Amino acid sequence: MTENSVSQSAVYRARPTIRLDGQEDARVNELITGLKIDESEGGMSALELTLTNWASTRDGSAEVGFPPGSKLALGAEIKVYGGDETQPRELFRGKISALEGVFHADKPPEITVLAEDALMGSRRARRSKVYNSMTPSDVARQIASELGLSPVIRGMDSPNDVWVQLNESDLAFLRRLVGRFDGDVQVVGNELHVSPRGDVSRGNLELALHSQLVSARVTIDLADQVTGVSTRGWDSANGSAVQADITSGAHLGPGSGKLGSQVLRTVFGERKEHLGHLAVHGDTEARALAQAAFDLKARRFVRVHGMAEGNAQLRVGTNVKLTGMGVQFDNTYYVVHASHVYDLEHGYRTEFGAECAYLGG
Repeated sequence: MTENSVSQSAVYRARPTIRLDGQEDARVNELITGLKIDESEGGMSALELTLTNWASTRDGSAEVGFPPGSKLALGAEIKVYGGDETQPRELFRGKISALEGVFHADKPPEITVLAEDALMGSRRARRSKVYNSMTPSDVARQIASELGLSPVIRGMDSPNDVWVQLNESDLAFLRRLVGRFDGDVQVVGNELHVSPRGDVSRGNLELALHSQLVSARVTIDLADQVTGVSTRGWDSANGSAVQADITSGAHLGPGSGKLGSQVLRTVFGERKEHLGHLAVHGDTEARALAQAAFDLKARRFVRVHGMAEGNAQLRVGTNVKLTGMGVQFDNTYYVVHASHVYDLEHGYRTEFGAECAYLGG
């Protein structure tokens, strides 16, 4: 794999484009001064869009850009596209939840638009509910249906149990439930995607330092690494003890090299962790929980915070190969956070956080 250009043209325009209620709005697109889209693991993307609220007219005068009654209104559907304007990619889809008027002494007034994706409804209210005799995938499908989203579920088909949502929002409960089994939640358009972390792959990219990779800070950290994870419980149906001891990873993500547990064992010796705060009722559940905890820690051994040339393909779940930083740091990382940022001074850029279970070199 080699670094691919973000456009087929040598010179291209990367200004974001906006659609309101399904239609492009020329005034909105012309008056953009800043934009930021944040997305991370666990779902919920947010948009902050800044526009000049003063527009020139054809007769040479000026007027308020977005007066009351304009399409830029609370509750309006908003879509944001980024990358080469001739081949734009959808970066965000949601509804406007807030508007801010910003007034200055030395420049025209601005209006800031705040919007959230389709998971907005899932975070708004807390409730208590019992899901009887259901698998995590069954629960995810039911929540997706209640939110008006199409479920795209992979795995998460066991255990079949009773799950209790206690004074939690649907989003918090779903994150907690699938996180228990090392799963991830994302909204893609009008679809709710739920799958084990090891099954998530939303594309592959290569970024080279001094080219599309503008800057990076890589941290190799043993503080949270372990050589083993254990859990214990009681199977009341069979009247027997339950236990699981995990010493190796199962879903460690992309990359190659030496694992954090191997380095830890060499440098500091054995360091094991016991999950005493989680109740388990069977061997399968015990193994799944211990494995999820081990893998979660292992994947965070090497972490990078970087900034790249604006790239609409650099999203949460992307496997990104970073090169040019030296053999110790060059590797393939899994993106866990991405911010697509645009302003009139620096143009379009993508800030991202990614992790890797392996130390290169």
